[in-house]
Amino acid sequence: MGLPTAELVLRNGRVWCGLQEGSVEAVAVWAGRVLATGSNAEIEPLIGPATKVIDLEGRLATPGLNDAHLHLLPLGLAMADIDARPAAAPTLEILLGKFREAAARAKPGQWLMGRGYDHSKLDVGRHPLREELDAAAPDNPVYLVRTCGHVAVANSMALELAGIDEDTLSPPGGLIERRDGRLTGLLAEHGRDAVKAVLPEPSDEELVAAIERAGQYCLSLGVTSVMDAAVGMRSGFREIRAYNEARRSGRLPVRTYQCLLGGEGGIVEQAYEAGLVSGAGDDMLMVGCVKIFTDGSAGGKTAAMSEPYLGDPDNRGILCLTDEQVDAHVMDYHAKGYQLAIHAIGDVAIEQVLRAYEKALAAHPAPGRRHRIEHCGFLSEGQMARMKALGIEPVPQPVFIWDFGDLYLEVVGEERSAASYPMRRWQSMGMVAAASTDAPVCDVDPFPNLYTMVTRRSAGGAVIGGEERLELAEALSAYTLSGAFVSHCEDRKGRLVPGQLADIAVFSRDMLAGEPEAILETRCDLAILGGSVAYDRHGEA
Repeated sequence: MGLPTAELVLRNGRVWCGLQEGSVEAVAVWAGRVLATGSNAEIEPLIGPATKVIDLEGRLATPGLNDAHLHLLPLGLAMADIDARPAAAPTLEILLGKFREAAARAKPGQWLMGRGYDHSKLDVGRHPLREELDAAAPDNPVYLVRTCGHVAVANSMALELAGIDEDTLSPPGGLIERRDGRLTGLLAEHGRDAVKAVLPEPSDEELVAAIERAGQYCLSLGVTSVMDAAVGMRSGFREIRAYNEARRSGRLPVRTYQCLLGGEGGIVEQAYEAGLVSGAGDDMLMVGCVKIFTDGSAGGKTAAMSEPYLGDPDNRGILCLTDEQVDAHVMDYHAKGYQLAIHAIGDVAIEQVLRAYEKALAAHPAPGRRHRIEHCGFLSEGQMARMKALGIEPVPQPVFIWDFGDLYLEVVGEERSAASYPMRRWQSMGMVAAASTDAPVCDVDPFPNLYTMVTRRSAGGAVIGGEERLELAEALSAYTLSGAFVSHCEDRKGRLVPGQLADIAVFSRDMLAGEPEAILETRCDLAILGGSVAYDRHGEA
C-alpha cells in the first residue's frame, strides 16, 4: 500500500531537513506531519487534486525554529510597555521624552513601565537616575527595566510605594544602590523584589493577550516552538491558567515548553500538587522544567565571576542564593522528577549549580533527565567536562555576542569574552547546545543569532572568539534539533523527516548559499505549524 495523497507540498527549493539528513527539493505533509521528503520528481506522485502546493522558487525551508529559552508571556507584556530599547531610545533625552509623553497621557498615580534600555549604548554611558525619572513623570510611579532583565531603575514614587527609603538596606542577593548616601533608583537582582511586589497585576485577559501577541510575533520570524523560561515570574500560578486558557481558546500560536519558576515566590509546589510535572501536557503545551536564578547578567555586572569586573576590583557579581539554598532546591525538584533548567552565567554560579547537580544525581540517579544550565556564559574547561560527564546541557544565547559583545570587552576583557558561549567547543565535546534569544532580553529575531554563530561578530564589528564559529548548517541545527533535544521532544520535532511534526519555516532567500552578511537581510516568508500556514508575510500562501 502506497503513501496517502499529501495535504501540503513545498517544492522547487532547498528543503533543509537536518544536519545529518541534508537538503532535498521538496517536502510533503499529511495529517500535520511530514509524509515524505525528496526530489520534485519523487514527491510529484503524492500531489492530488486537493493538495495545496507552495512553490519555494529557490527559497530555503527548514524545520520550524525552536527558541529554547525566552520569556513568552513577559515578552507579550513588554510589547505593550514603553519601548526603551537602544533602537527606539538611543539617547537619554529621547528615553526620558518617552516617559514624559506617557505621563501626559496617564492618570496621576498610574504606573509607567518601560523595558530594554542598555546603559552602555545610551549617549551618556550610564543608567538613568531616579531624579531624572522624577522630572519626566512627577505624578506617576516609574519602573524601567534594563535589557538584561536583572537591573532596573525606579523613580521616587515607585520606591516610596515599595517602602524603600534612604535607610533601606540591600537584601541578600540584591542591590539597592546609593551614592553619597542617597538612593540612585538603581535596583539589581533581589533588590528589585519590593518594587515588583507592588506593580499592578495584569488581568487574566491581559495575560492571555500577551501570550497571543508574543506568539504571533515569534511565528513572523519562523519560530514555531519556544520555552517560556520562568512561568510564574510575573503573576504566579495565574500564568498556568492563562496558558491553559490560551491553549483551549486557540490563542496559543506556538508550541510552548513551560519552565516553572522555582525557589521562594515560585509556583513549583502548586504545580506539583496539581500533577503538573515534567512531561505533562501535549505537543502544543507541555510542562517542562523548573528554574531558579543563581546570578545576574554579565552586562549588568551582576553575573557571579571568580575574577572581578574590569575597573571595578571589588565587584565579582552577585550570587542570588547560598550554596545551601541551591542544594536544597535542586535536591527537592530533582527528587520530585522534574527536569531542571537553572540560570547561571558566571563561572562561580555555574560551579554552584554543578555541585548541586552532582549531589542530586548521586542521591537519585536519573540517566537521561537532561538537566540544563541556562545561559552558561563564562565557564572553565573543567566545568564543561563535568557537564558532559553528568549529561548536563547548556542552553546559551549566542546573540549575546551580537548585542552585548562590545560591552563584554569593556567589563570582562578580551580573553574572557572570547571564551564565552563556546558553541564550537561544546559541539566538539558532543554536547547539545540549544540556541535561544532570552527575549525580551534580546529580540526574538533569529537572524542576528544565526549570523553571530557563523561569524562571532558583535554589532560593533568586533570578532570575539573567532575559533567558536559554526557552519550555518550547524547553527540551524542548534536552533532546531538541539532545542527539541533539551526539551525531550527530538522524537517529534526538530527535523523534517517522515513522522515528525510538520513545523516548517520558509525564508526569503537560501541562507545556505552566499555570504554570511546576507543572513541579516533575510526574512521569514512563511511559518507552518502542524501542516497549516500560521504566518504568511505576503498573504498569498
